[in-house]
Amino acid sequence: MSEVLGLKEKLGRNVFKHSEHRHINIKEGREKDPQLKKAVLVCPAGLYSVNDNGEVELTIDGCLECGTCRLACGPELLEWNYPDGGAGVQFRFG
Repeated sequence: MSEVLGLKEKLGRNVFKHSEHRHINIKEGREKDPQLKKAVLVCPAGLYSVNDNGEVELTIDGCLECGTCRLACGPELLEWNYPDGGAGVQFRFG
């Protein structure tokens, strides 16, 4: 019988290889923009959070490169590019 894994366990098996450049950045001065809070709600990996100062923060490790945050927030708030070749997410399905 195969093991049934939850979402967090499945995501935990993925590997994220870093590149020299972050592929997603919140544009400078836009951390408190109310529209950016959409990313907190829609990111399937839960990489966006709001800190005690009301600013949205991004933790890049674990990014699925799905582009959901880019679609929700737009180019006015986020700089989003695919990672350099050989970097980024490597899916390890369980």
